[in-house]
Amino acid sequence: MNKPANFPVEISIVIPLLNEAESLPELTRWIQRVLTARGLSYEVILIDDGSTDDSWAVIEELSGHDMALRGIRFNRNYGKSAALNVGFGAARGRVVCTMDADLQDSPEELPELYRMITEDHYDLVSGWKQKRYDPLSKTIPTKLFNGATRWISGIPLHDFNCGLKAYDQRVVKSIEVYGEMHRYIPVIAKWNGFKKIGEKVVQHQERKYGITKFGLERFVYGFLDLASITFVSRFRRRPMHFFGTLGSLSFLIGMVLTLWLTGEKVYLSLHNLRARNVTDQPLFFLSLVAVIIGVQLFLAGFLAEMVQLNGPRRNDYLVRETIR
Repeated sequence: MNKPANFPVEISIVIPLLNEAESLPELTRWIQRVLTARGLSYEVILIDDGSTDDSWAVIEELSGHDMALRGIRFNRNYGKSAALNVGFGAARGRVVCTMDADLQDSPEELPELYRMITEDHYDLVSGWKQKRYDPLSKTIPTKLFNGATRWISGIPLHDFNCGLKAYDQRVVKSIEVYGEMHRYIPVIAKWNGFKKIGEKVVQHQERKYGITKFGLERFVYGFLDLASITFVSRFRRRPMHFFGTLGSLSFLIGMVLTLWLTGEKVYLSLHNLRARNVTDQPLFFLSLVAVIIGVQLFLAGFLAEMVQLNGPRRNDYLVRETIR
């Protein structure tokens, strides 16, 4: 393969890690062996996310023997999203790949992921661990999580949380990963206009060293993050569309109920029929609450529009390409 112009290297491998000192020498040797055999120029960016073991000392030693290896060390643990965001900013390759440091992702997959980006012109390719070596306590919640994300996002991926992914450089330089949003990078990419998203079945290996750094709580937080990213991505630039729609609906329901109760009172009075006072009926207070909520939602929409109008990125649009 020929090196594309204007890129120092063909492929950047961004690897966030936390207390993975034992696996790093084997992982970096494996990456070097695979990519050198394919004739691909590369760089490995190891992001030490506040490790408390000897991970950074190992990275320093490895970098002294491998000029393609770069290390970034956080002062404390910030999370995988922060590590990926910093790694994306530092990556110089035509294609940027991510993988976990625990040896459960195979570097043998990297050349084909690179080919799918450069030759098949995918914006993003996500790995699918079709056969997993994880306990049921992890695999069952993962399936539920992936099913919910597919349904909400409309992206037909089987494994959103797979750490092994490949990106066109334009994608990683155009998106921001924060909080715990690393699970939803395909969703963020799609809502930023990068819609050619592919999937590749990848090999999943049993953990060789250490223990997993993720607990069941990530699935609870995952669904909350999905709701957050769905709202922000769809309504960040037009918050009044969300708040205004709900406010209009609530206000309309309240007004219709109020008018109906008032009309009923007038009708019964004109026909000399017994009628309760409007204010004696529970439905009146429900309609009043609906009207008040509608007004509040409208005000929330106006305030959100004002915040958006004065935001520094209100006219920050992604330009895919230009013709001179």
